Amino acid sequence: MTISRRKFLQALGAGGAASALAACAPMPTEPRNGEHIVVVGGGSGGATAAKYLRRFDPNLQVTLVEPNATYHTCYGSNWVLGGFRQMDQIAQSYQALRDTHGINVIQDRVTAIEPDAHQVRLAGGRTLSYQKLVLSPGIDFDWEAAAEGTSEATADRIPHAWKAGPQTQILRRQLEAMPNGGVFIMVAPPNPFRCPPGPYERASMVAHYFKTHKPRSKVLILDVKEGFSKQGLFMGGWEANYGDMIEWVGGDRGGMVNRVDVANRTVFSDDGLNRYRGDVINYIPPQKAAQIAHDAGLTNEAGWCPVDQRTFASSIHPDVHVIGDSSVAGAMPKSGHSANSQGKLVAAAIVNGLRGIDAPEPSMVNTCYSLITPDWGISVAAVYRYDDGSIRGVEGSGGVSPADADREFRRREADYTRGWYRSITTDIWG
Repeated sequence: MTISRRKFLQALGAGGAASALAACAPMPTEPRNGEHIVVVGGGSGGATAAKYLRRFDPNLQVTLVEPNATYHTCYGSNWVLGGFRQMDQIAQSYQALRDTHGINVIQDRVTAIEPDAHQVRLAGGRTLSYQKLVLSPGIDFDWEAAAEGTSEATADRIPHAWKAGPQTQILRRQLEAMPNGGVFIMVAPPNPFRCPPGPYERASMVAHYFKTHKPRSKVLILDVKEGFSKQGLFMGGWEANYGDMIEWVGGDRGGMVNRVDVANRTVFSDDGLNRYRGDVINYIPPQKAAQIAHDAGLTNEAGWCPVDQRTFASSIHPDVHVIGDSSVAGAMPKSGHSANSQGKLVAAAIVNGLRGIDAPEPSMVNTCYSLITPDWGISVAAVYRYDDGSIRGVEGSGGVSPADADREFRRREADYTRGWYRSITTDIWG
């Protein structure tokens, strides 16, 4: 489905619907100092929730717990690998949340969540009591389901770089050290995983770096899946910009990786029938909700957090709201834009609940941009509503970039991509 400029703007603008969800309710007339909301995780979902809780009700006491003083966005990190962005350009500070929005930001790590006691314990020894908890901890890796030979201990040699920061830098250095004419092997994760277009944008950005600096090199994608988000747009962009530099091997053609020989940088697929040797291996493991969610008893058998998709209250502990990548959010993908939309929704649901008002009807948006080159962008957008117990896409809303667009259209979408990044990071941390 293609998307007109008018419909695209409508889909993008729908993100404001979540911001306005609580605006229809009257502001409280007197402070309620006993109401303390704790938010765990300062990424796209958690930082948004903390900011909008205070925006919807300035009398709330809101505490945000995040172990890192600086947050590096996963979206945008592929641009660092492409060589046209630096790490400090994807770094976000919590200063505005403290100084402008009055949020108590604690730099510490949560060691335990006790839902029955309504308490959060921190590594530094503090215990925080809460009335409502918003948990936005992101993803962890399911090493038990990962390929033989891989583990958390091998990630420094075959980096996943799926949590931006030191891992991004490791992979970047490996690309820089790789010889011209070498092979970069990416092992893409199975569904569900964070940011569906992410691996394929990464392949594009690595190819851009190779084309600029190491033009004889190759990119090989081994993928358990038989298809992926925006596949036609990616493959068309790869052919137009990189020729045969990028090869994608799907699960039905031998892309299912079973074993990795880390020492010899060799990947085996289809129970050893196929063998591939690379100079750099980017192994992205299967994923699950962050470990703290498992430890708190908030996950299901599949390893994710089931929620009431109208309010994102946990189906297991209703005073805990789980948003972002860890949650089961119906048709919404595990993306930064989804987490941002969910952060606004949960802030509205909590504030309305404290006022004795019904939770608002969810209306959310997701837009996933990807760069194939710095001047060739593609996108997919969708609007979501709550219907019959689940979040579903609104029929006829959103769509993908047209397949037959010219280079000028792709250049404008690349500009929109960078504009989206500036806009959403300002909305979250500004």
